[in-house]
Amino acid sequence: MSLMEIVPGKTRIGWIGTGVMGKSMCGHLLRAGFSATVYNRSREKTQPLVELGAQVAASPAEVAENSDVILTIVGFPHDLREVTLGPTGTLTKASAGKILVDMTTSQPALAVEIYEAARKQGVYSVDAPVSGGDIGAREARLSIMIGGDKGVVEALAPCWNVMGKTIVYQGPAGSGQHTKMVNQVLIAAGMVGICEALLYGYKAGLDLDTVLQSVSSGAAGSWSLSNLAPRCIKGDFAPGFFVEHFIKDMGIALAEAERMQLALPGLALAKQLYVALAAQGHARSGTQALLLALACISKVEWPKRT
Repeated sequence: MSLMEIVPGKTRIGWIGTGVMGKSMCGHLLRAGFSATVYNRSREKTQPLVELGAQVAASPAEVAENSDVILTIVGFPHDLREVTLGPTGTLTKASAGKILVDMTTSQPALAVEIYEAARKQGVYSVDAPVSGGDIGAREARLSIMIGGDKGVVEALAPCWNVMGKTIVYQGPAGSGQHTKMVNQVLIAAGMVGICEALLYGYKAGLDLDTVLQSVSSGAAGSWSLSNLAPRCIKGDFAPGFFVEHFIKDMGIALAEAERMQLALPGLALAKQLYVALAAQGHARSGTQALLLALACISKVEWPKRT
């Protein structure tokens, strides 16, 4: 079975999940000339895409029925299972030759399960989680890490290039998700360090904006330091990526580590700190809100600035 040619203006895109990141990502595809049918459980969140010309579907199955390439980015593995493998999921209406592209951060084993279920119907499937947060999604400079059949991944280049800046094929089904777990392990420990460093600087009486000028471009530099530390300093804990989703990701990584008989104590500590943060009422805050949990431990009142 030959792969379809993916062309703006000709290829029909389906999009499921129009949250913080999905809205921007689908918007880039619409602006690039793709037509789109979209679905979100909260229908009102599709309105910005409707204003760009998208059609709204009543179910994931309806999205698949009216699309050639069906992209998903939802919250949790159980959400992905429902919108793909459930009774009104995409695979109930995806005909042979269509392509499923999952951009959720999810379980590698689920990516393989979806790949196998799709293959039985002659449907292609790739797992393509992303990194870059809300800023990367808005500015179309996400890092996209992709698992699946290489030919399918290459055929999707017109879509990848509209949404991301760093697009890397990682290997067979599930490889994209495993790579995203590497990404999340790196971020988890890094966020602990950033928040502890900000607390240290604050208690030492330093001007934190000035401190960032010194440390951001040196060996301590990172995306999180450059993009999230300034939000912390301003007291901006709005979500670019939800705490509850990060806890989910760390849980997946720890489960995979246990399966591979790996000890990842830094990741385990970070997850417990984030669980404490969620218990303090910040499950829907951004990951930079970890600062508040650490401040609480040291009885530091972080200034509320905007």
